[in-house]
Amino acid sequence: QVQLVESGGGLVQAGGSLRLSCAASGLTFSTYNMGWFRQAPGKQRERVAAITSGGFTDYVDSVKGRFTISRDNAKNTVTLQMNSLKPEDTAVYYCAAGLYRDRYTYWGQGTQVTVSS
Repeated sequence: QVQLVESGGGLVQAGGSLRLSCAASGLTFSTYNMGWFRQAPGKQRERVAAITSGGFTDYVDSVKGRFTISRDNAKNTVTLQMNSLKPEDTAVYYCAAGLYRDRYTYWGQGTQVTVSS
């Protein structure tokens, strides 16, 4: 079955960096659009970044210039490099996969990112 496993979360001071990885299995990874989402306590889940099967990327305005999404189809992984982290980036971050634009079928279990001020 399809599995998405996130790693790389943790506690970091404001201004620091973290690198999240998502390892995918059980699907033809190269054909899927991949996304990183986050959900903070009491807030709605939001899509932070996405990368299409063709490599096109998109970011929510609040992370543009700070976060970079990339994929390695040979390793079935998608990565989110997060720089200049802010306390408001604190959330559980989820990896997701889908075949159609903005429709994500498979989700990982999430990884906690906490940014201290």
